[in-house]
Amino acid sequence: MPLDEICLEAEAEMEEAVERLKTRFKAVRGSRASAALIEHIKVEYYGKMTPLNHIANIAIPDPRLIVIKPYDPSALRDIEKAILQSDLGITPNNDGKLIRLAVPPLSEERRKQLASQVKEMGEECKIAIRNARRDANKKIDKEKKESNVSEDDAERAKEEIQELTDKYEEQVDELVKKKQEDIMEV
Repeated sequence: MPLDEICLEAEAEMEEAVERLKTRFKAVRGSRASAALIEHIKVEYYGKMTPLNHIANIAIPDPRLIVIKPYDPSALRDIEKAILQSDLGITPNNDGKLIRLAVPPLSEERRKQLASQVKEMGEECKIAIRNARRDANKKIDKEKKESNVSEDDAERAKEEIQELTDKYEEQVDELVKKKQEDIMEV
């Protein structure tokens, strides 16, 4: 396998790990209401489990309120039931046309818990990045051992893999920092 291909493969794995982290962060509640808090909730709709954002419009009219307006008003009860069964801890207010979710401010203790969870998620992402580095380095060593590449080329490729690792770990640190700031904001 050519060294360029090994490096590209490792970079793709690292990029994917960072994207997964971004997706996970969307579901972590910050100081403001966000559609990402509820769009993943599955609602039983005509016998099928359907993501909420497929059957309703989700709006954030102010920082502490989420408004859900179903495309089909008959789905209101099912949406309300799904929200109550989720682990959100927010009671929906159904007025017959739409559902309002008043997002209460987070307590200091809860903010600290969430900030700690975010840090753990970041560490898990860094582990995935380091695993990609380890796998790439093993492939480079294998190519070197089979005499498919020179020692200098192998060392350059390993340096490139390390630079990629540093770059993506830096991105993770930045994402974690921003999310923690969002959570700790009162």
